[in-house]
Amino acid sequence: MKPLTIFYVLVFYVIAQLFWWATLLIELEPIRRGMVIGEGIVFVSLMSFGAYKLHKAINREKKMNAQQKNFLLSVTHELKSPLASIKLYLQTIQKRDLDQETQKNFIGKSLLDIERLDDLVENMLLASKIENNSYSFPKEQLNLSELIEKIVARLQIHVCNKEALITQIEPNIFITGDKFAMASVVTNLIENAVKYSPECVPIHVSLERKSNGKVCFKVADLGMGIPDAEKPKIFDKFYRVGSENTRKTKGTGLGLFIVKQVLENHQALIKVKNNTPSGTVFEVSFG
Repeated sequence: MKPLTIFYVLVFYVIAQLFWWATLLIELEPIRRGMVIGEGIVFVSLMSFGAYKLHKAINREKKMNAQQKNFLLSVTHELKSPLASIKLYLQTIQKRDLDQETQKNFIGKSLLDIERLDDLVENMLLASKIENNSYSFPKEQLNLSELIEKIVARLQIHVCNKEALITQIEPNIFITGDKFAMASVVTNLIENAVKYSPECVPIHVSLERKSNGKVCFKVADLGMGIPDAEKPKIFDKFYRVGSENTRKTKGTGLGLFIVKQVLENHQALIKVKNNTPSGTVFEVSFG
């Protein structure tokens, strides 16, 4: 028998005993009827409230355990896929007499898979440091325009063609921030848009300084979109849109958690909006 079931059986037994003894006491001393009923109501209310809180805490713990289990499975898959690809390319180069152009092509693809692994490891390390309050977020004056352009150029190779990531970046926009952490924010938002968009559908990345002096960074996709009920949850650790049975995209559920934590440390705001005719817009506002 499960511990929770035993707990509820004991609660029911205690309440049943309470009513039994209260009935006997009222029969012996009818004058104390009001006091017995009043104290009984208070006791039952406190017992019910405690049982409800415990049930809620246990369900939350079960959900967290399930998310952590899914996270471990996702990480295993995310690590295994590029490692298998790298191994295949290197074994092919080693065992076959390939021309120089083919070798360069295989090595280039292996390097892309290594970048995927590097991004995954950096996300896991950063998420762990943020949660443990061991990351100091060293800030400096950084050129956000150049940072975004470099990341877009790197990620452009992963998508189907050079027109997939469409940029509108205002040059020489500087902010005070942690370059490593901000690079993680930009990378995660763009990769998230690519992940949840149909293949070869354009994704718009923009950066501009508004008339009020605020810096606005946007990533807009035409993908599956995010239901309104799930929007408040997407920045929770391990949370991923959709159910485990219907979800087809890969991921660990750490990306948007990192984005939210980093931006809060930079006193920046992020908004999630619906795109037209479909998809999602992530809008980050600095200053």
